[in-house]
Formats: sequence, structure tokens, C-alpha cells
Amino acid sequence: MRFARTRLVALVTSALTALLLIVGQPATAQPLQRAADLPAAFDRAAAQHDVPRDLLVALAYAETHLDGHGGEPSASGGYGVMHLVSNPTTKALEKAAELTKLPVDKLKADDAANILGGAAVLRAHADELGLDEAARKDAGRWYQAVARYGNASSPELARLYADAVYELLGLGLDARGVTVKPQEVTADRGDLAGARDLTAQAAVASPDYPDAAWVAANSGNYTASNRESSYAIDRVIIHVTQGSYAGTISWFQNPSANVSAHYVVKSSNGAITQMVRDKDIAWHAGNWTYNTRSIGIEHEGWVSDASWFTDAMYRASAALTRAICNKYGIPKDRSHIIGHNQVPGATHTDPGPHWNWTTYMNYVTGSTGTPSWTTTVDNATSGQFTASANWGTSAYSTDRHGADYRFANPVEASDPAWFSATIPSTGTYRVDVWYPADPGYNSSAPYIVATSGGNQTVYVDQRSGGGAWRTIGTFSLSAGTKNVVGVSRWTSGTGYVIADAVRISRV
Repeated sequence: MRFARTRLVALVTSALTALLLIVGQPATAQPLQRAADLPAAFDRAAAQHDVPRDLLVALAYAETHLDGHGGEPSASGGYGVMHLVSNPTTKALEKAAELTKLPVDKLKADDAANILGGAAVLRAHADELGLDEAARKDAGRWYQAVARYGNASSPELARLYADAVYELLGLGLDARGVTVKPQEVTADRGDLAGARDLTAQAAVASPDYPDAAWVAANSGNYTASNRESSYAIDRVIIHVTQGSYAGTISWFQNPSANVSAHYVVKSSNGAITQMVRDKDIAWHAGNWTYNTRSIGIEHEGWVSDASWFTDAMYRASAALTRAICNKYGIPKDRSHIIGHNQVPGATHTDPGPHWNWTTYMNYVTGSTGTPSWTTTVDNATSGQFTASANWGTSAYSTDRHGADYRFANPVEASDPAWFSATIPSTGTYRVDVWYPADPGYNSSAPYIVATSGGNQTVYVDQRSGGGAWRTIGTFSLSAGTKNVVGVSRWTSGTGYVIADAVRISRV
């Protein structure tokens, strides 16, 4: 998949897909075979149900990367490109059948029918919220309908899910023949604006791993214990969720799940949420002995789709595994860091053939665990930051990087603040940004990246997700000393535009 530009910070990306492994058998209906059919299916479904087409695509991509998985369900019972869920607590699949008059089996496995069903369910949520014809034309007004589609177990997870979808709208995407152009959309979060932002530095920290957020799994999905007094911990087990980050977190909170893991890792930026204390026994391995002796780490994605396994995910997960091994004296080798498929008696295949064990273990052991080159530029870095007198200086937020940061009002003029760096050689680089988050900061702050092929703009919602490094993408950069990343004031978003710090790393 090719990303173009981004708007919302990568918050926590995605939906109530699920985890562990695929269950059930493929339905008999045939999915779309030609790439040309998929964009046409989105166009038809959006027009028939008066749903913004790009929003519908972004929602589907956040759920499944536009892969129907041959009609096989996720562990939470979600089917198809649109992840229509059917489980004891959620009946989105049945709702889609009622609204479209299409058979359930067809909705499960036929991509066009599934997309039509997803559009119908999303429109039903919009109708329940009272969106009239005029409101439906503004993609930002659909935010709460999108949040409801995710079937989240709490307001914070509903926000996590919806933010991931809106991030993709600003990011733009080109996948499986379907294109969404980057666009500025100011999401109307409504009541969810007050929900806890799980990606913010101020989120409740993990009790065992400071770089993770803490969201407790349902107490019926794990066994309380006192490891290592009760059991020794001598294994780390790697899983793939068969679903999205937000959806997996929500599923572990569902009392119907009867599964859990200690940690969940996000694909796009490596964000981590802990859900079961290290001392307690998560139900993740399908083998009681291995459950008692191991830490389970779930990774957002699907076994059959390599696009989920990003470098950011590998690095973040490897850092977590390294910390666990150091804490409990676990050898950093493939005998003690294993896949779910290696558990005795396992019927699961995760992490699957697309998981790069060589890269992962190199990161765990530190062999190639750091970028070959990286530089950080703060707004106070001498000779490497420039901004006009229109940019003020503030130390108001404790989420800032360094002593202070710069701010300016949005205007219909660029007037960018620029971060300069000396790029050692032409190649591909990851760009991370740091800013303090505040409800009064900009809803669509434009970051300009001076790539070798011309400037690319990335839109970031600076109202949330602050106080940490946020990846805005990988870019081709030319060698030399120059302005590399700018923060523009030219945006229709509301609130102060913030320029704080950037980090550039060779990948």
C-alpha cells in the first residue's frame, strides 16, 4: 500500500476485529476477483446509502486493509472487507442483512455485498444520530456514527477506533485498486472529545512497561496470580490479532471473549497497550502450562497480509520483548521467544509466514535495533529552526519537547516554521513529530516534508496524541543540508498551529 499524506495523528488505528486466530470455514459465496470491481463496489454502496465514499473506504481499510479473507471470520466474529460482526453481544451482520435484504452467507463472503452491508449499517448509525442530508455531506459530521460502527466497549476505545479511521482520510491511501486522496477533514468528536486519549502521554501508564498505555482486560478473560512467586516466567509468545488494534483491545474487555494477552501492539506506529499484568495469567496460548510461564504479545494485523507488519511495529514490540527478557532473565533466543504456532498442541498459525523473525530477533538482541542514522531537531536547536515573528514561544504544556515550543494562529498563507537537517545520503527516511496536545491546538496542522520528488503535506490533529513521537510517514529525501520538515499555518483547521520538534531516521 502507498500512503500519500496524513492528517490525524496515528492514534490508535481501527475496529472491533479480533484476535488470536481465524475460526470457522469459508462461506460458499465468491468474493470479487478483479481489482476494478472493488472501487466500483465502494462507489455503488456509498451512492446507494448516501455515505461519503472516502470515509467508507477509510473505515474498511482500518478494519481489514480491504481484504475480505475469503469469508472467514475474525475471532470476534467479524466478516468481510467491512468486518460485519456477529457474536453474542454485537449483531452488525444480522443488521446488515435486515437493511439490505441480502442473505447472511452472501454478506459474509461476497465483497460487493459486504461493502453494501457496511454502508447500510453506517448510514443507520447516522440516522440514529439525526444527521440530515446537509450534515451527511460533511465527512467530519460522521465521526460518532463511525465510532458506533466500531462496537467499542468504552468511550475511550470508541474514540481510538474513530480517530484511526479519520487519520486515514487525511493520510490518503492506494490499496487493492482503491484510492482515497489526502484531504483536510475536521472530525466532530461531539461527546467523545472528552474521552481519554489513549495515545497521549497523559494516558494511564502501564504498571509493568512505562512506554505502554494501560487498559484492563475483563477479569473473566484471565487468571489472577502472583507470578513469579506462583509460576516462573520463561517465555514470550508472539501472536497476530486477526483484527485491528482498537478492536482487539475492545474484545479483551468483552466477557464473551474468554481470551486475552498481556500486551497489544499497533501496526502503523508501534503504540502499545497493556491489558493484563505480567504477574497474572493471560489466556493466549491455548495451553495452560504455557499460559502460566509466558507473556503474550498480540500484534495488530492478519496472518495472511504482510502489509500489517511494519518496521515501527517490529521495533516497538522488540523493545518490549527485550525489556521483558531483561526483567525476568529470559534468554533472547528463538527457544524462549516463540510464535503461537510453536506452542505444543497449537492449532493456530500465527504469527505466520509473513512475520520476519530475522528482523525481529535482530531488534530484540540489538544487532540492528537502532536506525543507521537519526537526528532530532527541536525548535530551540541552534541554526536548525527558523520561523517568522508571527510564531510565539510558549512553555505552557508539560507535554512539550525541551524547554518550550512555538505556536501561531492559522491563516490562509503558508508562513512555515522550518526544521533543517543535514541528510547524509539520498534514501528513505522516517519522519516523527513531537508536539504538546491541547483541545485549543489545531485540528489539522499541515506538516510539509521536502522530499526528493517535491513537497508532501501531512495533516496532524494536534488536539490529541501529544507528548510522544508520532510517525507521519516514510519519505525519499535527498542528501544535503536543507529545510526538511516545515509546519505551515495555511489550514482550515481551528486552533493554534504548533511547531515543537522533529526526528528524522534512515530506514
